[in-house]
Amino acid sequence: MSSIPSNPSSDPASPSAAAPGASPTASAASSPTFSPLYQQIKALIMQRLQSGEWKSGELIPSEVELGNRFKVSQGTVRKAIDELAAENLLVRRQGKGTFVATHHEARSQFRFLRLMPDSDQPQVTDKRVIELKRLRAPADIARQLGMKSGDSVVYVKRVLAFDGVPTILEELWLPGALFKALTLERLAEYKGPMYGLFETEFGTRMIRATEQIRAASADADAAELLAVEKSSPLLCVERVSFTYGDKPVEVRRGLYVTNRHHYQNELS
Repeated sequence: MSSIPSNPSSDPASPSAAAPGASPTASAASSPTFSPLYQQIKALIMQRLQSGEWKSGELIPSEVELGNRFKVSQGTVRKAIDELAAENLLVRRQGKGTFVATHHEARSQFRFLRLMPDSDQPQVTDKRVIELKRLRAPADIARQLGMKSGDSVVYVKRVLAFDGVPTILEELWLPGALFKALTLERLAEYKGPMYGLFETEFGTRMIRATEQIRAASADADAAELLAVEKSSPLLCVERVSFTYGDKPVEVRRGLYVTNRHHYQNELS
């Protein structure tokens, strides 16, 4: 059973545990930054999620049970869970409890896709995988994935169409060792969200991403696949997605046609 250390002086990371002879300045510089108790509980819950103790879609222990486990109040646990729910890592269900979020849920399927239709009408999404192959990681991809240049990666190229209109051309790079069982046939036959497939069959849940956005123009290949004129203006979005432990597990580069769509983000 885990709990928050009650005696800070017994914690090896505590300032009082500095090596003999170390200067006060050096000790202060190396000491951890204080975090509120609920943030410590949040970190402990994250550790359980990362270790797979509670898997995607599973019910986690109640706030009372977690409070007893971690030796803190129910209110402290609730505040930690509130933050994890706001980050889409946990989902509260009225009368049922709190569950580990999954990319198969409707609310999560488009969490990382910020391209929105100009109209409010429902859209039919179609995904066409053009190629999947294994290759040696280019230097820039290896750097973003925290790998060595030349390590094995899985490369995927696909087109997403909305209401029959090609709208997104994507290239993905995934760590070869982690996704060695991914095949073109499996990806082509899978009808759900791609991150749902990664979660269910490869045990990899995307929990956050960083993006860079810039203007681009369609080259001959992009123009053909997106059914636009060569040199047409496009939106280029490059994303690095991370799983638990802040480990990068995907680089994705997308070219977006924005004739009938716009990129939307919420700032707070």
